[in-house]
Amino acid sequence: MANQGVLQAWLYGKAVECTEPKPAKAYHLVLLGAPGVGKGTQAEYLTKKLGAVQLSTGDVFRAAKGTDESALSPAMQEAMKAMKAGLLVSDDTVIDLVRERTACLTSGYGFMLDGFPRTVHQAEALEGMLSGLGIKLDAVLNYTLPIDEVVKRLSGRRTCKQCKGTAHVVFNPPKQEGVCDKCGGELFQREDDQPASIRVRLQAYDESTSPLAAYYEKQGLLVNVNAEGTPEEIFAQTEKLLA
Repeated sequence: MANQGVLQAWLYGKAVECTEPKPAKAYHLVLLGAPGVGKGTQAEYLTKKLGAVQLSTGDVFRAAKGTDESALSPAMQEAMKAMKAGLLVSDDTVIDLVRERTACLTSGYGFMLDGFPRTVHQAEALEGMLSGLGIKLDAVLNYTLPIDEVVKRLSGRRTCKQCKGTAHVVFNPPKQEGVCDKCGGELFQREDDQPASIRVRLQAYDESTSPLAAYYEKQGLLVNVNAEGTPEEIFAQTEKLLA
C-alpha cells in the first residue's frame, strides 16, 4: 500500500515509491493523549477513514534499535547515543530527525503526528517546517480521560511471563484467572501497570503536555475529544469535531 510506503520511509528514512491513489483531501493532524486513552486505536480508525498515515516518533526509535549504526542518519545516531546512555533525546535532535523525513509530510496522503511535538519548542519548530513546505495543520486532536478511568484501564492489564501476551481483568479477562489463554503461562501485573506507577506517569505527561495544549489552543487548533465510551463512539465524536 502507498500508506505503508510512507510509513516505511518515515521509519527508516529511505525513499519508498507510493503508487496507491491519494485521498481527495490530505489531512494534517497532531495527536495528543496520555497512555491508556486509546489514542492508538483512534489513529487506526482515522487511517482507514482519512487515508492519512500515523507517523510516530516512538516507532522510529523502536525500528532503529538493532539496526547497523552506520546505516542510521546523523540525527538517529545522536538519538541512539542518548538512549543508550539512559538520557532523554534532546528537543533539537528530535527536530532534526523529523526534518530528515519531511518528504513523508509532503507525500500527499496526509499525516497524523504521534509523539511529536512533545514540547512548545518542538511545536514552534514544526510550525516553521510546515510553513516552509506550504502546509497547515488542520487540527490537534487531544484525547482526554479522567485519571481514575485511565488507572482502571491500565492497572487491569496482565502480562504473560512466557509469551508476553496480554489480558485485562475487566475488558479482556482470561478464561482461567491468572492463566494465559494463548500458551497457558502465568499472568502477572507489571510494575508499570500498578496504580501508583501509572499516576506518576500520568502526572509527568500532564506537566509536559499542558503548555503544548495551551500553545495550540491559542492558535485555535486544539480539539479536545472525550475518550470515554467504546472506540466506535469515540471515533464518531472525532469525526463530528473534525467536520
